Amino acid sequence: MRGILLLNYIAVVALASDPESHSLAIGQDVSQLTNRALPNAPDGYAPVEVNCPSPRPSVRSAANLSSSEHDWLKLRQKATQRAMKDFFGQVHIGDFDVVKYLDSLSDKPSSLPNVGIAVSGGGYRALMNGAGALKAFDSRTGNSTASGHLGGLLQSATYLTGLSGGGWLLGSLYMNNFTSVSSLQTETLGDPWQFSNSILKGPDDGGSLLASAVKYYGQIQEAVSEKGNAGFPVTFTDIWGRMLSYQLIHASEGVINHTWSSIAATENFKRAEMPLPILVADGRNPGEHVVGGNATVYEFNPWEFGSFDPTIFGFAPLEYLGSKFEKGVVPSNAKCIRGYDSAGFVMGTSSSLFNQFLLRINSTDLGETAKNIIRDVLGNFDEEAVDIANYTNPFYHASTGSYLTKSPYLAIVDGGEDLQNIPLHPLIQPERKVDVIFAVDSSADTNNWPDGTSLVATYERSLEGRINNGTGFPSIPDRNTFLNLGLNNHPTFFGCNTSNLTGTQSNSPLVVYIPNSPYVTHSNVSTFTMSYNSTERDAIILNGYNVATMGNGSRDSEWSTCVGCAVLSRSLGRTNTTVPTACTRCFERYCWNGTVDARTPATYDPKLVLAEVSVTSKASLVVASLGWGFMALMFTFLVV
Repeated sequence: MRGILLLNYIAVVALASDPESHSLAIGQDVSQLTNRALPNAPDGYAPVEVNCPSPRPSVRSAANLSSSEHDWLKLRQKATQRAMKDFFGQVHIGDFDVVKYLDSLSDKPSSLPNVGIAVSGGGYRALMNGAGALKAFDSRTGNSTASGHLGGLLQSATYLTGLSGGGWLLGSLYMNNFTSVSSLQTETLGDPWQFSNSILKGPDDGGSLLASAVKYYGQIQEAVSEKGNAGFPVTFTDIWGRMLSYQLIHASEGVINHTWSSIAATENFKRAEMPLPILVADGRNPGEHVVGGNATVYEFNPWEFGSFDPTIFGFAPLEYLGSKFEKGVVPSNAKCIRGYDSAGFVMGTSSSLFNQFLLRINSTDLGETAKNIIRDVLGNFDEEAVDIANYTNPFYHASTGSYLTKSPYLAIVDGGEDLQNIPLHPLIQPERKVDVIFAVDSSADTNNWPDGTSLVATYERSLEGRINNGTGFPSIPDRNTFLNLGLNNHPTFFGCNTSNLTGTQSNSPLVVYIPNSPYVTHSNVSTFTMSYNSTERDAIILNGYNVATMGNGSRDSEWSTCVGCAVLSRSLGRTNTTVPTACTRCFERYCWNGTVDARTPATYDPKLVLAEVSVTSKASLVVASLGWGFMALMFTFLVV
């Protein structure tokens, strides 16, 4: 509860540090972008007891996909086949008739391409760069279906995963009923994605800071207190999650009644008109301060929470998370719980990076006075618990016998703490049979640019049979090779030649690695930058669009063709279809050929590919005062 009490202190610091700024009057109406996901929490933010459905909620084995996902996939497959035909109506593969090829597979659905898109963590940088990529892939974006563009790839995808900042992007889109990125790029005060005010101040519509900030923090404190009073553990993640809900979903109310499971109840999702969204988080093992490569990887999809890893190897119904499961079922003498999976809490769980923050304090360029303030505040908390979200354990005393089933609570942390900052884990599960993953990487590995570290981490984990589920992943070189060969400066394909894939690798998808790089602006903004005006926001999104399209084909006129070849690659192999000549050229150009250069690389300082766009400030780029610097670090649960 000390975290709740700290809110009053936060508000005082906020007001004192920037008395001239303005913040949102909480009760004011904002424009409706589209109908939002259903508000199906029974009583606001606090989970409450409800009568259990029949049959009673239970944990299932991860040996297969859920019946809900299995049935949904049948509908989605029909939708993606239609979308792919549209996509290949504009993206041409030489003289190969892709539409005819797809039509020939109508009665062989298992032979059709199965596409996944993964958006990495990295705070606002990841949200905006990832937004640019999804905007490029979205046929609803103006001009995205023109020559050299990639509109329709999003509609052709079956799965869309995110963690941390990438998870914020997914949450914004799906909690607004899978709206488009373009519709979120408004300049209307009170709308989502108004980043000129730090999330720590609250949304801005020009109203009185004093009145609105007090109201903002008051509403957050009331919501989180109600959860605590209902008997559920409260952590900083609850506070952070409520803040995310205001800024990313609905500013005036923070969509307090919206849950992640509500996505499954929306009509558009039930008709499979959008990809399946999955957020990723890590488990922290008891007694550990740092999350390692053996951490359990959890996923939140609209139906379930759980893990394919052997430590859990099970899934529980998300809508009834918070219920006191015992041996895999809610006992007959117990009530069920609903409302635990608040959308903001789930997004906050995937971005609660306090563990790495604690380790980074001494390496920051903060003055010693600020560092001492942070240490004093953190001293009031258990350092083993400040970074986690405590979840009632649905796998308590489950039959697996894992040490994680012996505690009534699970410690869940930021999905990138195990260095797997691209959420690939759900997409490499054998049961999902994903053919190709477009991996959008906005990590801050080298001067706030990615250098392949996340791919290396996933590859190394795939080699450890004791901590995975038979997952396969293509071979990945070391990070020095990424830098020396420029693999982090342009898209690269991994796993092209299936004849070289043996053992569990034979199940691995083709990975199209799309690293953040400078096209029209230097988008390697610091993870600790908490504020962006709309011009800066839109410039980074535009840069992300150009990263995904390679400057709309200006860097390579055949790039859209090569993307199409990546989509088709595994399907062509399954059907023993001769690879088109155009695709052979693409694979020669973009597939990593196994060359390794592990020498110490030079300093990575990439140059702009295209003409720079203006990011003339309309508001402060960063919070300059010591008070806001302190608060930004206190609540920066971002992937670095």
